[in-house]
Amino acid sequence: MQSLRWVFNVLLIFSCLNVFSESLPQTTSETPVCSEADRAALLSFKARILKDTTDILSSWTGSDCCDGGWEGVECNPATGRVTTLQLQRPDRDASIYMKGTLSPSLGSLRFLEVMVISGMKHIKGPIPESFSNLTHLIQLILEDNSLEGNIPSGLGHLSLLQGLSLSGNHLRGQIPSSLGNLRNLQLINLAKNFLSGPIPPTFKNFHALLSLDLSFNMLSGLLPDSLGQFKNLTLIDISNNQLSGQMPISLFNLANLLDLSLSNNQLTGKIPDQIGELKSLTTLQLSANRFTGHIPGSISGLQKLWSLNLSRNGLSDPLPDTLGRGIHSLLSIDLSYNNLSLGTVPDWIRSRQLRAVHLAGCKLRGTLPSFPKPDSLNSIDLSDNYFTGGFSNFFANLSSLEKVKLSNNQLKADLSEIRLHEGLSSIDLHSNQLTGSLSRVLNNKTSSFLEAIDVSGNQITGGIPEFSEGLSLKVLNLASNRIASLIPSSISNLIELERLDVSRNQITGTIPTGLGLLLKLQWLDLSINGLTGRIPNSLLGIEDLRHANFRANRLCGEIPQGRPYNIFPAGAYAHNQCLCGKPLPPCRKTKQGNMGQ
Repeated sequence: MQSLRWVFNVLLIFSCLNVFSESLPQTTSETPVCSEADRAALLSFKARILKDTTDILSSWTGSDCCDGGWEGVECNPATGRVTTLQLQRPDRDASIYMKGTLSPSLGSLRFLEVMVISGMKHIKGPIPESFSNLTHLIQLILEDNSLEGNIPSGLGHLSLLQGLSLSGNHLRGQIPSSLGNLRNLQLINLAKNFLSGPIPPTFKNFHALLSLDLSFNMLSGLLPDSLGQFKNLTLIDISNNQLSGQMPISLFNLANLLDLSLSNNQLTGKIPDQIGELKSLTTLQLSANRFTGHIPGSISGLQKLWSLNLSRNGLSDPLPDTLGRGIHSLLSIDLSYNNLSLGTVPDWIRSRQLRAVHLAGCKLRGTLPSFPKPDSLNSIDLSDNYFTGGFSNFFANLSSLEKVKLSNNQLKADLSEIRLHEGLSSIDLHSNQLTGSLSRVLNNKTSSFLEAIDVSGNQITGGIPEFSEGLSLKVLNLASNRIASLIPSSISNLIELERLDVSRNQITGTIPTGLGLLLKLQWLDLSINGLTGRIPNSLLGIEDLRHANFRANRLCGEIPQGRPYNIFPAGAYAHNQCLCGKPLPPCRKTKQGNMGQ
């Protein structure tokens, strides 16, 4: 994706320079005001935007749209015709957006060369058919909005187009074959939509193509053999689709290819030996397909490769001996969830200065490995293996570690053995045989960088510790342990929390009303404990909650009568003492005036 952004930036700079340079020689005694037709087209677009929290369109006032005061609008100073419309959200703040639709009037900006309307999130509706009239267009960037419908086939008439990005919308249907007419296209990005059907065979006409991104759609069929014709191509990302068949051998003619991502498809067969011909390759992502056979030894010849992900396939032993002698630039390796029986972490992996080592489900045994060059490691996944023993000094020298997964092993250790470094953001130790108290990993010294901790499915005892302010925890999973305590009221300090699971413990007391202050909570599971009292109405303040489970406690009283609590399934409240109200039967008043079943 880094190279995709680089390609787009270069194309946009050149487009803007071309527009500027063409206008330099032109001199007139009086600079013309903008075309009245162009001004009317822009104002029509403005009228279709019902809400603009970017405040860009508030600058569109006055009779001259070319005087530099209309933000995002540039003109040819010799003719007064609009040549650039560039509206981009200034940052990722969710409160900054435009809401409305694209006006067909933009199609009358006949001299427009660059149109960028991106990141506005709430611009909906179709891409107007009138855009096919913009025959001077060089760049069309409409990414990260909420555009709907089909891609207009008329876009294939824009013969000068060099960059086309419609990513991050809600577009559906098939990719129109007419796009194959865009013979000058250097960048095409249709990622993150709902596009279906095959990759059009007309794409073989893209001889100037540098970057192809069709990821995160529902495309099916085969990888076109014509991909091998794009001699200048540096990026191919067709991941997260439903493509099938084998990798075409022609793909390995692309001597300039830097990034190849075909992950999360249904590709079959062996990884061809010819993959070693991609000498410029820096990232290779083939995870979550149906590849079988051995990992080809020719991969060791990819001397510029720094990221290799072959996880979640059906690849089998043995690993090629040549891997230990090649790919000297490697920084990240993921071989998880194949048919590999590695036994131990290979020395050539342990001894390298890697950033990420992911070997989950590789039938590793013995004690946790040591890494002779640990300073660079920031991500380790050794989950779903057969490691035994304790942590010993595993964490001691991993000073750069940010994410670690050691879940679903047979580790027996007290939590006091763990020494968490300041920069750790995620730790997953679930489904082991860990004992001890949570206060060893959650205390007033807990790093503000820690965002996720999962120690579920162990034998942890003691209580839930107090939580100080300033923590960044988003995930806290303590389920299926032997924790016996109250839920501390200080849990209200975890204002970033999105998922809380303390189910299947021995927790008593009442549900703290402060839980309702966790406004970002999406998942809440308090089931199978000994909680008493009511479900507090303060929880109605959590508007984004998608899942809640209060089953098998000793709760009583009326369930909070508001969404989503009154529409969760009745099973989420079953096996309590006397809960009532939707979705359970209505409450009835007792003689004392209390609510109960």
